[in-house]
Order: sequence, then C-alpha cells, then structure tokens
Amino acid sequence: MAEIHHFTYGVFNPIAAFLLAFLGSFFGLLSTARGRNARTRGRRNRWLLIAAFAIGGGAIWLMHFAAMLGFEVPASPVRFDVPMTVLSLGLAVCAVGAGLLMVGHGRRSVPKTLVAGGLTGGGVLSMHYTGMQGMHVAGEMHYDMALVAASAIIAVVASTAALWFTVSVRGWVPIGGAAVIMAIAVCGMHYTGMAAMSVHLDPASLDRVEGFRPLTLILPITLITAATIIGVALSALQAMTEEEFTNGAGTPKRGVHAEPGNPWSLKQATLATPGRRPSPRPVPIRTPTNG
Repeated sequence: MAEIHHFTYGVFNPIAAFLLAFLGSFFGLLSTARGRNARTRGRRNRWLLIAAFAIGGGAIWLMHFAAMLGFEVPASPVRFDVPMTVLSLGLAVCAVGAGLLMVGHGRRSVPKTLVAGGLTGGGVLSMHYTGMQGMHVAGEMHYDMALVAASAIIAVVASTAALWFTVSVRGWVPIGGAAVIMAIAVCGMHYTGMAAMSVHLDPASLDRVEGFRPLTLILPITLITAATIIGVALSALQAMTEEEFTNGAGTPKRGVHAEPGNPWSLKQATLATPGRRPSPRPVPIRTPTNG
C-alpha cells in the first residue's frame, strides 16, 4: 500500500477549500433568499439557477478541486482526466439545481426537503467519486466501504440541511452562520471520502500514467471560475435591475423614470406626470414708440 499525502502544501489547501465552500454557500443562500421573494415562476427559477452554480459549482466542486491540489502519492505521479473532471462539475450543479427547484416551489414541508436532500446528496456523492475516478495513479485505488458509507451519510445530511437553510434563513447574520455550517459539512464529506481511499501501486505502470498534472489545470480552472463568477454576477445584476424597474410581475412601473411600453426610457418629470401640460411660451409685450 502506497503512502498518501492529503496536505502537500500544508494548511493552504484546507483553508482555501473552506473559504471557497463558505463563499459559494453564502452567495447561493443570498440568491435563494431573493428567489423566495420573486413573484413570477421564471424569476424564481433564475435565482435558483444562479444559486445552483454558486453552491454546486463553487461551494462543492471548486472546494473539491482546491482540496485535491494537496493530494499526492510520493511513489507515483498523479494525473487528472479532464473529461471526467468536467463531468463531476456538471453532476454537482445539476444535483444542487434539482434539489433547489424541488424545494423552491410550493409550500415548505419536511418530506419534500428530505427527498430533495437525498437526491442532492446522491448527486454530490457522485460528483466526488467521479472526480476521484478522473484521477490517475500508477496502480489501483481501493476504498474502505465503512468510510464511503460515512461520507454518503454526511453528503445527504449536509445537502438536506443546505436545502432547509435555503427556504428558511433570512438576514445577513443567519445566512452567514448557515454558510459556515454548510462549508464545514462539505469539507467534512470530502476529507472523509479521501480518507476512505488507499492506493496499491503497480511499479510497471509508473511511466504510463496519462492525464494532466494538477498544477497544469490551475490556469484553466481559474479562467473557468472567473467566467462563472462574472456570469453569475451579471445574471444577478440583470435580475435585480429588472425587478427594480418592474412591479415584480413583469409589468413595467409607471413614474418619473418609466415611459409606457419602455421601462428604460428616461423622460423629464414634467412630461411623465399625468395631467400636466407644458406651460405656454411667454409672448413678449411690445411697447409702441412715438415717431
């Protein structure tokens, strides 16, 4: 059995992983809070989709990848299969999105939250072990099924708690506390699953390990992360702007900043106020001159 290191760069990896899990959870909970106040189904779905990328892509998948950068097998090279890594990202976002859509519509209920938590937890678990399957070493990876079961329980419990928070918490302080709990749970699930793994080396395959070096993927992962954050931020800004200029049901507001049929057209207040007419232009009075 080969020696395994999970903290190659010291405390950097777990701290970075925790911060990513916290920030993703925090922004995801803020988005679901906005979604609860949306008056149309389309707008609520938009906020829930933003939350799915924030929680599934940021809090779960990015946390997983940041923690995996600290994984090392000193006796073997470690390489990543890009298609499997991208697939794990899709699983995380889709699983969280499915759970959010399930609990985000209709009345809040414990049975619905439990079912959605089980579905989301299964997706998160699939994300983790798919990502592990995309990691290649010179040998075979084996898992301790007791620890795998423990990671599955943590994933389901964490997902259920996260979904309950999305439909319950309000305010900055409660959302921040919920994000801390979610980050701890996500990190706990990841490192429990990592502890379940052992590597049995095959010396004959040391020069046949295929894939990309972990550090080689930092640049594309950073670019994807930046693009995702910018896209999510722009989507949230657009949604908030539309809600600001409409009455919440898709109908443009009427007032000094909105013209009928065009909520983005700015006019002078005197022209936009009903019942007001422009004052007539004064006519100069001519004084007759003698001569």
